[in-house]
Formats: sequence, structure tokens, C-alpha cells
Amino acid sequence: MAYNIAKLLSLFSLLFLFSSLCNIAVVHARPPFACDPRNPITRKLKFCRVRVPIHDRVHDLIGRLTLQEKIRLLVNNAIDVPRLGIQGYEWWSEALHGVSNVGPGTKFGGTFLGATSFPQVITTAASFNESLWEEIGRVVSDEARAMYNGGAAGLTFWSPNVNIFRDPRWGRGQETPGEDPVLAAKYGARYVKGLQGDGVGNRLKVAACCKHYTAYDLDNWNGVDRFHFNARVSKQDLEDTYDVPFRACVVDGNVASVMCSYNQVNGKPTCADPNLLKGTIRGQWRLNGYIVSDCDSVGVYYDDQHYTKTPEEAAADAIKAGLDLDCGPFLAIHTEAAVRTGLVNEIDINYALANTITVQMRLGMFDGEPSTQRYGNLGPADVCKMSSNELALEAARQGIVLLENRGNSLPLSTTRHRTVAVIGPNSDVTETMIGNYAGVACGYTTPLQGIARYTRTIHQAGCSNVHCNGNQLIGAAEAAARQADATVLVIGLDQSIEAEFRDRTNLLLPGHQQELVSMVARASRGPTILVIMSGSPIDVTFAKNDPRIGAIIWVGYPGQAGGTAIADVLFGTTNPSGKLPMTWYPQNYVAKLPMTDMAMRANPARGYPGRTYRFYKGPVVFPFGLGLSYTRFSYTLAQGPTLVSVPLTSLVAAKNTTMLNNNGIRVSHINCDSLSLDIHVDVKNTGTMDGTHTLLVFVTPPAEKWAPNKQLVGFHKVHIVAGSERRVRVGVHVCKHLSVVDKFGIRRIPLGEHKLEIGDLKHHVSVEANLGEIKF
Repeated sequence: MAYNIAKLLSLFSLLFLFSSLCNIAVVHARPPFACDPRNPITRKLKFCRVRVPIHDRVHDLIGRLTLQEKIRLLVNNAIDVPRLGIQGYEWWSEALHGVSNVGPGTKFGGTFLGATSFPQVITTAASFNESLWEEIGRVVSDEARAMYNGGAAGLTFWSPNVNIFRDPRWGRGQETPGEDPVLAAKYGARYVKGLQGDGVGNRLKVAACCKHYTAYDLDNWNGVDRFHFNARVSKQDLEDTYDVPFRACVVDGNVASVMCSYNQVNGKPTCADPNLLKGTIRGQWRLNGYIVSDCDSVGVYYDDQHYTKTPEEAAADAIKAGLDLDCGPFLAIHTEAAVRTGLVNEIDINYALANTITVQMRLGMFDGEPSTQRYGNLGPADVCKMSSNELALEAARQGIVLLENRGNSLPLSTTRHRTVAVIGPNSDVTETMIGNYAGVACGYTTPLQGIARYTRTIHQAGCSNVHCNGNQLIGAAEAAARQADATVLVIGLDQSIEAEFRDRTNLLLPGHQQELVSMVARASRGPTILVIMSGSPIDVTFAKNDPRIGAIIWVGYPGQAGGTAIADVLFGTTNPSGKLPMTWYPQNYVAKLPMTDMAMRANPARGYPGRTYRFYKGPVVFPFGLGLSYTRFSYTLAQGPTLVSVPLTSLVAAKNTTMLNNNGIRVSHINCDSLSLDIHVDVKNTGTMDGTHTLLVFVTPPAEKWAPNKQLVGFHKVHIVAGSERRVRVGVHVCKHLSVVDKFGIRRIPLGEHKLEIGDLKHHVSVEANLGEIKF
């Protein structure tokens, strides 16, 4: 009897579990966004017919909407239209480095407890690995589609952030691919491609969004915030720095959306500037998608910037400028009155809706039941997969940068370093490792846990947090270091120091962290290794100059598997290959440098030092592109042209060239087709350890006051077995890579000698112009 009761209880438990799972499934079941084949209302509607061209379906749908319905579709929380079988939709979801729950469009819980949390973008960018970036985007979009199918997410993700990391104090620099426009451009285009899928039939897997356009890189500094900031930017800096990643997103990545920013640029809010939106994004670059405001941007330029006298004027200015979607309620509240008073026409609203609805149709959101569509098979089993977690780990490994390795202090040895003291406020953290705009990670391996997989550990935090406001815990940390064969200090920053709306006040380690490092290094019985966890540069000159600190590693915010990756590098399972995506400056660089000065180029006359490695020539702590290895690599030029003759398009172009010879030839006057140089470099691993090496290719143009010191034009990642050699082809496109931008924003190719730099290899190429038999 007892057995039967137990059996019945067991059966009841199974039935209860099955019922619960069914309930969860019902909770997360997504009704079709529109055009449910079971709905008799929509069966005969033209916009629901999948075989009809999308532009015809869009035209049909817009023609059926009332003005009031159209207006409520101009905002992120778009209404449902029951009479047309259209469900409500939340446009705002985020996927900066994994599906995030920052936006209201994504919810974790039920069958979706978390998602793969890749390293923060600044860390992934340090890998300089384009195929890795695209693969991360592919995995993120798999998880995003799975969550959409389960009713836990949307399909429009407002990522990536491709702004230039111009000032090292910027709290959101961690979200970006770094300070170089070419690096940011390549990252943006490849991540977008990974998110959006193969583009077959103009369809989208998810819709990505490149943000924040443009010249947006200040959150809250010295009383100036992003809501009130007017970025004064030259045409030159817009063309060759700030706009470069956005152009690549649209032209190369075919991104489905661009987000305009809070700030003004040269006196106009970006979200109300027709030259930026209609003229550049949609006109010159031919955006195939929609333009969205940063959240409440339209309200900000009315309420905070007082750009217009009335809210109706603000709404009208945004729509007429080319804004298609408002993140926030402003357009929903004020657009109807703007139409009534003649400030904006209904046809302008139709244009905006055509852009947003077209993207939804490219996503399949008007094609009925999601499970019957191309990505309809993705579900909970496709989130937090083992392969995805492995990719997160590999991304962290590739993004770690070895900055200093005095006396080959690294890698550590499991036989010689049997006990390791693991010290520092970031030595046993979890959420700190994933940075901002993150979701719920699949799980965490902390630095302490990672190191403990290799050897015995002694742990002391040394500080209660990264602010390190007291030194009371330093004594215990010193004692731990005296007992260990090696000491690993994991220090740095977190979101309480650098974050959205939180710019840094200086470049130094917070509180007593420097004291902790120096005291522990002095007490350590074995080698002392400094691991820096941060999203931005830190002036660690003191550590660089301390002979007791054997090695320095920067790990950024390495994601959910950060602890494993750190340990793998420390113990040599992984040979580091990351390179710094931003310059590390000394503190005195920013002491008198306002964040509000947007100029990139140095101006000695006013004591302005310039920004980023491209225009700053002063002392640095660590330069852009630095990244050491446990092995050594040498370069030999195998083949490379020394002269390129640039064909001009006409006699007019030739005459202009003679008049402007000193300033170079306009790219618009050149026949750029197939105008490229092939340079072949033999790279040899001369050390004793297999390694992956990143070749960074720089070009220095002939000296001109408006040209950069040097410019990254490409990068190549190659794995080379110890003692072997590989030949790498470096393609240099003359119009793209040998051109510079003059003070009028015009791209030109300077005549004369251009210097290519690949590691310690230098190669010179002379550029001349010709029109048939005419040469200059």
C-alpha cells in the first residue's frame, strides 16, 4: 500500500511538473505579431500575403491606418490595432555583447533564465579578429530569435555602440570598439552581419542598430551632461573620425537601423538635423532601414535644450528631418497637434512608418506564426549552449592583452607556483566581469575560481570594493603574499566608477588601490602579476616602473568566462594575442584637457595635445596596438610595390591636381576601381611556443598639417607554430587607405611618399598622378 501511495505521489508530481511546464510554455508562447492565419479578419488583407512584394504590402497596410493609429506606431511601445489583427510591439531590446534585459522588450525567467554573456565590446575589440566578431553576433542572434519565439524578446536590438572612444574618461567607452575609426568600422560591420544573418531575399534574422549618431562621447563631466552638450565638430573630424564607423555600418554592414544621439552637433540636435538624417544616413549612405531616437531625445531637445518654442515644433522637426521612430512618448503625445497646425504633413508620417514597417516585414513579423518561419525552430535549447559558452571563453582569451612581462615572469608554472595568493577587489567578482548593457549570464567563473583550477590559492580582497576607501585590509593581503609562491593582484574599476551617465574624474586607480599593489608587491615572496579589470585606460606608471611587479595584463571586462580565460593566460594554456584598442595616457594628459573639446588634431598654438594615437604625440603609459606574446615574431617583406600611379578621371581633374598638388588629389577625381596594392609579408615565430599573432598595418602619409601621425588601415590574425613561418597578404586600397581628409572635409590622396608600418617592418610607397601620358 505504501508503495502504491508513493507511486501515486510520484505520478502526481510528474503530472504537476508537466502541468507547470505547460503553463510556463503558455506564458512564453508568442502570438504572431500580425496576420495570424487563424484570424478571419486578416485572411484577405493584402499586407498579409507573403508572396506580395514587401513595398506593396507596406503601402497597403499604411493605407488602412487612421492618423491616430499611425501616430501611436511612431514610438517604441507601438500599440496594437485589433481591427487589422496587429499586436502591440516593443521595439526596444539590447544585445551589445549578448541578449540584455536593459530594454523593456526582453525578459528573463521561465524557460529563459539567462543568455550567453560575451566579453564587453572593448575587450572583444582587443582581439582584432573580424571573424570572431561576426560569430559572436551570429550566436547572439540565435539566442535572440529563440527568446522571441518563446515570447521573451523582440527582434529589434539597439546594438552595437560604434562611437569613437575619444576621451579616456568616458564612462561608456567600454561599450565601444575603441579609439580607432577603422577598427570601430570593421567591428560594427561584422557584428551587424552576424546579428542580421545572411540577408537572403532582403530578410533579417534580427534588426541591428548602430548608435549613437554622431560625435557622441560625453555623458556627465564637470557639470556638462549629454542632454545639454553641443558638440562643436569640424567637417574634417566628422568625415575622418566620428562618422567613419556609422558609414561602415550602413554601407558595408547593411544595418537595419541607426540611432541619433542626445547631443547637438554644431548647434543642432542630431535627431532634428535633416542634413545628418535625410542627407547623410539615408541620402549619401542609402540606409535600408529606419532611424530611431535615443530614448527621449526629442523630448530632451525641447525640454532641456529649448531648441524649439513648442513641443509640436519639436515633433515636426524630428519627423521632417528623417526620424522614423521615437524611443519615448513624445511623438505619440504631440504629433497629432503638429499635423493639425500644419507643421508636418501626414505623408511625412507615412514615410516614417514605411521605413519601420518594412523592417518588421523583413523580419517576418507580418508573416503569421513564427514557428513556421526560417528561424522558427530556435528555442530554449539554443540559449546558453555549451558551444556558445565556449565561444564566450575563446573571446575572452583572445581579448586579454599582455602589457608587460619583465624577465618572463609569465606564464606561471603549476610545479613551481604551487600556491598562489589571489588578491584585489576584482579577484572574486561575477557581475563586474560583464560590464554594462548586459543581461543575465549563463553562469560565472571568477578569477579566483579560474586560478584555483590550476593551483592552490590563498585569497584576500585587500579592499572591500574598487573604491578602496580604506587600507585596513592591506595587512592581511601582504601576509597572504608572503605565504605564496606567486601573487596575482586583480584590481581596476567597475560600473560604480565608469558607466552610462558616469564619466571618470581622473585616470588613476581609485582610493588605496595603488597602495595595495605596491605594498603587496613589496611583501610578495614570488613573482607579482598585476591583472587590470577595467573598460578604460588607467595610469599605472607606478606599476610599470616597479621592478617587483613582473607582469601586467589588461582583461577589460572579460564576460561570464573571464576567470577561466585569465587563468589560462596566466598559466600559459593560452598564449595571449590581444592588442590595446585605445591609448593609455598618463594622468597629466587629462589634467587640463576638457572633455568638451571635440577636436582630434593637436593645436600647439593653444596648447591642445590632440586625441588618440592618430594625432597625439606626447608620452603614453601604453600605446594603442600594444600586445605582447609568450613567443617572438619577426617580419620580412616578401613582395611590395614602391610606386603607384593614380589614374585621374578627366583633364579637369588633372588641372585641379596641378593647382592643388600640395594638398593632394580629390578621391572623387580618381578612378578608384581595382586601385589596390598587394604587399606580402613573411611572419616567423622565432620563439619556442606556438602563438597567434595580430599584424597591425599602419600608414603614415606625407607630412601635412591636417594629416594623422599614422593611421591603422588593416589587421590580420594568424596562428604560427613555433619555429615556422607564414606568408600574409596585406591588401592596401589606394583610395581608402592612402587618402586623408582636408580641413573642408574633402578626402584626398597626398602625392609623395607614404610609409607603411607592420611591426618593426617599414615599407615606402610613392604616389604619383597621371592622365594617360600626363604625369605630375
